[in-house]
Amino acid sequence: MILSLVFFTFSFVFYLITGLLYLGHWLFGKKWLGQIATSMAYVTLLSTTMVLITRASESGHAPFSNLYESMVLFVWATNIGYLAMEYRHKLKVLGAIVMIIEFFAMLSASLLPYRYKSVEPLNPALQNKWHWMMNVLSPFGLQKYAIGWLDFHVFTTFIGYSAFAISFGVSIIYLVKNRYETNGRHNSLVDAFPDARVLDELGYRAIAWGFPFLAVGIVSGAVWANYAWGTYWSWDPKETWSLITWLVYAAYLHARVTRGWRGKRAAYLSIAGFLAVIFLYWGVSFVLPGLHAYA
Repeated sequence: MILSLVFFTFSFVFYLITGLLYLGHWLFGKKWLGQIATSMAYVTLLSTTMVLITRASESGHAPFSNLYESMVLFVWATNIGYLAMEYRHKLKVLGAIVMIIEFFAMLSASLLPYRYKSVEPLNPALQNKWHWMMNVLSPFGLQKYAIGWLDFHVFTTFIGYSAFAISFGVSIIYLVKNRYETNGRHNSLVDAFPDARVLDELGYRAIAWGFPFLAVGIVSGAVWANYAWGTYWSWDPKETWSLITWLVYAAYLHARVTRGWRGKRAAYLSIAGFLAVIFLYWGVSFVLPGLHAYA
């Protein structure tokens, strides 16, 4: 446990430094700051990967079993998604927003009570494994690392969440940029961001990427629930809010494709969707009791 906490501490500091570097690149427009920021983003990705690896080694199971571990997974996936977007579109300035979101996600994980950070045996409901994978790994003594339905459920779901986080950040920037463009005003900081039309498209692409992963996560979660509790769906608060979140993003994609929603309406819906994600993850976990209370 000590090693994973050491890597977590390094990652926490690295995300703060990376966010400040991207912020400096945005504020001062220095190319070298952007280059260093990107390099640091890769360093933070490596450090966060080591948190997950050492946590798995210390616990003997996939590091997705509670709030602390899954929060690190969320940050890790968001970092990968952002770096992929930056590499493709060459828009380092967006890192000023996305990396700050990631830093606050790490901060929220660091503030969790110690019991979430300690390594504990898995709840029996979380121990469902794919038997075929157990058979493949058992001759090598690696059966304890077999991926279960829960692992697949959490992994795919958090890829979706990370895409929605990026869309959330881009949508906020879009609203500011669009307001300046509509009023014909100029500001050096706002002008550093891409055109509102480009931001609108990037927000849409992030959601289009994340939505299938959320859908797969919900379906695999239902399969796991059937193994664990004998029912695919029990209207547990976490299940209910995951469905609400899915419906919000489904409405976003439907409105955009069939109704031509663009601009502010799409941005507001994207923001509403991520607020639903936040409540699904934090609000339900601490406020509404249910079968997912151990999460």
